[in-house]
Amino acid sequence: MIKPFSITAWVCLFLCLPACMKYGPSAEEEFDVSGKGLFIINEGNFMYGNASLSYYVPGTGKTENEVFLRANGINLGDVAQSMQLYDGKGYIVVNNSGVIFVIDPVTFKVTGTITGLISPRYIHFISKNKAYVTDLYAEKITVIDPLACRITGNIPVKGHPSTEQMVRYGNKVFVSCWSYDNMILVINSETDQLTDSILVASQPSALQIDCNGKIWCASAGTLYRINASSHEIEKTFPLSGDGLFSRLCLNGARDTLYYVNKSVWRMDVSADRLPVKPFIEYDRELVYGLAVDPVTSQVYTADAVDYVQQGVVYRFSPQAVPIDTLRTGINPGAFCFK
Repeated sequence: MIKPFSITAWVCLFLCLPACMKYGPSAEEEFDVSGKGLFIINEGNFMYGNASLSYYVPGTGKTENEVFLRANGINLGDVAQSMQLYDGKGYIVVNNSGVIFVIDPVTFKVTGTITGLISPRYIHFISKNKAYVTDLYAEKITVIDPLACRITGNIPVKGHPSTEQMVRYGNKVFVSCWSYDNMILVINSETDQLTDSILVASQPSALQIDCNGKIWCASAGTLYRINASSHEIEKTFPLSGDGLFSRLCLNGARDTLYYVNKSVWRMDVSADRLPVKPFIEYDRELVYGLAVDPVTSQVYTADAVDYVQQGVVYRFSPQAVPIDTLRTGINPGAFCFK
């Protein structure tokens, strides 16, 4: 995962744009992609402004690359971090450009922009009128109105300059503090206030919440299972070796956890020990991204190759049988199912 270290002139560029507007020149291409599909978010290279968006329809064997550029006539920006679909719209968080693009997920055309952010990472929707945005460089979580495409406030998190992934349990939003930190913060989504924190190992990043109301967190060398109701750590699983522990996924039923520790591993959420055999074994390739289809339980892994050329995404059956190989943009790091 590419971690930016400074803010570029892209911030200034997007701050000059109206908050919600018809954006860019006439589209170079017209898309009308209805039905199910998979967005692949390609980070690109830090400071190069070459992030991109790919789109794949499972079963067709065809991947459309650079769909954001092709539909809007402009580049996506510098380091595309994540994407979420909500209420019929797609929200693409572009980290080092300090912008969130709102797109039509059928035509890929921009319908709005959210600016005024420093270094946004992830977006989590509380309602149609409220969402939280975490940030790499700000001691706050930004509160936005997605319908109006504007910032409405912020939640101070003093002493925690880098907030990352989010999950919700009832009216509580749990937020990992990634960079040089060791906390999971608890936010009351009704009052927008920090109410508690949970101490974990350094560099917590990925968060998932399972069907039993347990939060799973991956940090340096440790996988945690945390009771979302009591905030107590119920189980710790030591991880060994080199791996992108930020890659955690659940299946659609949320009863099976997938994680990366060099290879891809799979375990039942009620298990008391880690699996002894990888689900998908890797020898040389770095698993740069991981996703599980919530409907079919097919698994997607991303390979950044050499971080310069086009990346590769592999599609596997629920039994880990290879199905398809996709060529994507540079550094495919995140996925979003439609």
